Amino acid sequence: MHPPTIAILDFGAQYVKLIARRVRENHVHSMVFRPEASVDELRKHNVVGIILSGGPSSVYDADAPRCKPELMDMDVPVLGICYGMQLACELLGGDVSASKSREYGRVQLEVTDRKGLLEHLPEQTTAWMSHGDVVTAVSGEFLPLAKTASCPIAAIRHKSRPIFGVQFHPEVTHTPEGGQIIRNFLYEICGCTGAWRTGQVASDIVAAIRDQVDDNARVICGLSGGVDSSVTAALIREAIGDRLTCIFVDNGLMRSREVDFVETSFHRHFKVDLRIAHAADRFLGKLKGVTDPQKKRIIIGHEFIDVFKEEAASIDNAKYLAQGTLYPDVIESGHSTSGKAANIKLHHNVGGLPEELGFELVEPLRGLFKDEVRRVGEHLGLPEELVWRHPFPGPGLAVRILGEITPDRLSVLREADEIIIEEIRAAGWYHKIAQAFGVLLPISTVGVMGDGRSYAGQQVIAVRFVESADFMTADWVRIDYDVLSRISTRIMNEVAGINRVTYDISSKPPATIEWE
Repeated sequence: MHPPTIAILDFGAQYVKLIARRVRENHVHSMVFRPEASVDELRKHNVVGIILSGGPSSVYDADAPRCKPELMDMDVPVLGICYGMQLACELLGGDVSASKSREYGRVQLEVTDRKGLLEHLPEQTTAWMSHGDVVTAVSGEFLPLAKTASCPIAAIRHKSRPIFGVQFHPEVTHTPEGGQIIRNFLYEICGCTGAWRTGQVASDIVAAIRDQVDDNARVICGLSGGVDSSVTAALIREAIGDRLTCIFVDNGLMRSREVDFVETSFHRHFKVDLRIAHAADRFLGKLKGVTDPQKKRIIIGHEFIDVFKEEAASIDNAKYLAQGTLYPDVIESGHSTSGKAANIKLHHNVGGLPEELGFELVEPLRGLFKDEVRRVGEHLGLPEELVWRHPFPGPGLAVRILGEITPDRLSVLREADEIIIEEIRAAGWYHKIAQAFGVLLPISTVGVMGDGRSYAGQQVIAVRFVESADFMTADWVRIDYDVLSRISTRIMNEVAGINRVTYDISSKPPATIEWE
């Protein structure tokens, strides 16, 4: 049985994942659906409200994405945002056309009707606009709720149906009262109760695992030492006990003392059946001389499959493969229910290992965001240092070493990375940063070491600190200069071959979090 769910129909909006998160932050379950989702499909998911997202199209274009008109007759509350509002109005007899002046950025919003959707809002507030079309006319069944200087119909409601629309974006932080608008829609209009809590989420996932996994069959979990695979393993162990076997592939591209950390956490503490495949030489041999980042990812992915397959062959009655795939992984890889997401990057865990392995996939975290995974991990009693560990990429340090991967360059980056983490922990910054790491650059740089000029063999470390709620977007951290100074000084003094340290102040977008 699905929990009461808010369906978000994705018309190609850049903020669709943010809408889903805003709903979930209010302890209400949300799911993203393709635009043409049917009434039957939505009812099957126990939908109690629908949000029509924004999008880059114009509703009057011949190929513009559209929802089923019958959704307006479901007797389920509907909230249209930007393009979604325009579409709802057009479906119910309104007119939409290009605006004389495009609105983009913060605008002053005048609230003319403060009941229902806009209840508790001040008469004047700020809203974030991003549109080139406007609703120019609505049928007599609609009432305007708000306006701006250039948009006379900035929010609307239907007189007799629970259908609402806003031309601005309440899901972004640039709309200060946006959270109140979303809460009004969820609680006052859709009748949600906020019952979607971590304990219930964990219980539902455990029950789903038990339903999926056959009695007596074993589940193999690819363990990385990160929070996603760790919570996956903990959920499966909760569901099926000692029928779980975890495989950790030591590819030689891990952080310092990673193997010891994983073995201590899972084999000794949780008593999980843990198999460690020591395959560093195999991976480094395949990567010798390779500098192209995409080739690195492909080589590591293929070699991982081969090693994993060999290790899995020794496990009797193994029928299922568990992976820590998250909702953002699914969306960014173009596998979302909307069918609209671009394939931004390769995720080696989305879609599973090749079919020839003969496993059925178990992906208990496929519908969760990173912060939700952490809360589930806390609920399950995982150690704090594991639950709140910074993310680490699947290809490991290979995508943090620009250029060729060698044992010496790996050693340099591990030493620098360990200093970075030590210093931000000591300064109380570790939990203020979403992800912190060093990047080894493939350039030599001139410097002065001792009494002489240094150049040959001297390399550069770039330090990368980002803050992010969902890792779909990120900003660089305005950390104390004293902390950066200590990190820089220690790296140049303690790590042989480094004579320069830089700080990366790029945001995502346009940059990505990792360098490769």
